[in-house]
Amino acid sequence: MTAIDLGLPTLPTPRTPVRRRPTRQLRVGTVPVGGGAPVSVQTMTTTNTADVDATLRQIAAVTAAGCDIVRVAVPSADDAEALPKVVARSPIPVIADIHFQPRYVFAALDAGCAGVRVNPGNIKRFDDQVARIAEAASAAAVPIRIGVNAGSLDRRLLAKYGAATPEALVESALWEASLFEEHGFRDLKIAVKHHDPLTMIAANRLLAGHCDYPLHLGVTEAGPAFQGAIKSAVAFGVLLSEGIGDTIRVSLSADPVEQVKAGCHILASLGLRPRRLEIVSCPGCGRLQVDIHGLAARVEAAFDGFPHPLRIAVMGCVVNGPGESREADLGVSCGNGKGQIFRRGQVVRTVPESRIVDALLDEALALTAVADAAAESTRHRHGR
Repeated sequence: MTAIDLGLPTLPTPRTPVRRRPTRQLRVGTVPVGGGAPVSVQTMTTTNTADVDATLRQIAAVTAAGCDIVRVAVPSADDAEALPKVVARSPIPVIADIHFQPRYVFAALDAGCAGVRVNPGNIKRFDDQVARIAEAASAAAVPIRIGVNAGSLDRRLLAKYGAATPEALVESALWEASLFEEHGFRDLKIAVKHHDPLTMIAANRLLAGHCDYPLHLGVTEAGPAFQGAIKSAVAFGVLLSEGIGDTIRVSLSADPVEQVKAGCHILASLGLRPRRLEIVSCPGCGRLQVDIHGLAARVEAAFDGFPHPLRIAVMGCVVNGPGESREADLGVSCGNGKGQIFRRGQVVRTVPESRIVDALLDEALALTAVADAAAESTRHRHGR
C-alpha cells in the first residue's frame, strides 16, 4: 500500500487579494487614505478635549492598541483652545469633530489638525459656510470628512424620503460634496452611517458607485461591545470584501481601546492588516477534560501586548487539538488535566494544566529570541 503523506504543507494556502475600489488618495497627516493605501483604523476619544493630559493619555493607549488616526470632539471654545496642545503632543494624526458651530472648523485648521470632520445635518446653514471652509482647508492642505449620520440627517431629506434610507444618506453626502467641488476642493472623505448594518451596507454600495472619494466605514451607535462588534464585523466584512472602504471605526459603547482592537481584528481576519495575536480555541463540548474557556481567557490576557505576531492554538481535546496546534506558531492540546505544548508543529513538552500559560510564554520568548537573533544577524551582514 502506498504511504499517504499527512505532513504539513510547505506553503500556506494562498489568499486571493481583494481588489480595492479605485479612489483618489488624500493624506490625514502622515497617514495616506484611499488610492490603494492600507485600510486605516480610527477611534474617537471620550475625554473632554479641554482636559489635555487626559486626552493625550487616551490617545497614547489607543495608539498602542493599533490606532492610526484619532478623532477628538470640539463642542466648546475651551476644547478648541486645547487643540494646539493636543495636536503637538499626539503620536498619531488628530481629526477635529465639529458639530453645530462652523467657527470651530477654522480653529481646528489653525491648530494644525490633520483633518476635520463636519456633519452637515446639524450645522445651521452649513451650505452657506462651504466657500470659506473650502478656502481655509485648501490653504492648510487639510482634508475634510463629510459625515452623514442617520440620527442627524438633514430635515429636508428626512421629509423627502420619510426616513434615513440609503438613498437619503447618499443624496446628502453627494450634495455636500458637490458644494465643495464648486469651489475646487476635492480633498474629501465621505462617511454614510446607520445603526442597521444592512442599511449601512446598501448606502455605501450606492455611494461607491457615484463617486471616487475615499470612504470611511462605520455602523454608528452599534451598541455594547459584543453586539456592536458583531454588527460592525458583518457590515465591514461585506463591504471590505467587495473592495469598498478605506478607513474604519468600530463604534462600540466601550473603551476606545476596545474599539481599536475590534477594528484591527476585523482587518486582520480579512487579510487587510498583519495579524498580531490570534487565538485559535475550541468552543467546548462534552469531551473536555480542562477548563478551556478559562484557559483561553488566561492565554489571551497573558499575551496581550506581546510585541511579535503569533497564532496560538488553545485546544481542549484530542479530536482537533493536535492538528490545530501543529498549524499554529504555538499550541496546546489538552486532555486529562494536562497539555501537550507545540512549537512550530512539534511537541516540545507536556505540562499540567496549571503550567500551560507559563509554558506557552516560555516557548513564545524562545521562538521570538531566535527570530530577533536572525534579524540582528541580517542587519550586521548588510552593515546596518
